[in-house]
Amino acid sequence: MEIDRGRLIDHLHLKVRDLAKAKRFYKAAMEALGIPIVEGDGYFFADELWVDVGESFSHMHFALQAKDRAMVERFHAAVLVAGGRDNGGPGERKYHPGYYAAFAFDPDGNNVEAVYHGPHERSAPSVHIKW
Repeated sequence: MEIDRGRLIDHLHLKVRDLAKAKRFYKAAMEALGIPIVEGDGYFFADELWVDVGESFSHMHFALQAKDRAMVERFHAAVLVAGGRDNGGPGERKYHPGYYAAFAFDPDGNNVEAVYHGPHERSAPSVHIKW
């Protein structure tokens, strides 16, 4: 058995009520973060994020990586224009030194964050375990 460490999430699947509203929000978010969206018949995706329409949906929080503070600020401005609701404007957070983030609710109430960890971040190295 082999385990690759360094990435916990393989993909995130969101079920939304209104695909057009969700697409507008996430297209703006991903454009601000420099991530392309691929559209299909009844769905769209961006990297590990898959979105389609579902009868049920759940509220969750997830964070998207930003390359710098300016990208966090562009994300926040873009998603508010695209139908998001503010849940905390760009700024330093007390999680660790250099943690700079912004939060917005998407049209279904998911709390979406863009975060830049700053120059103080020390990421855990990717670990590969083989049994």
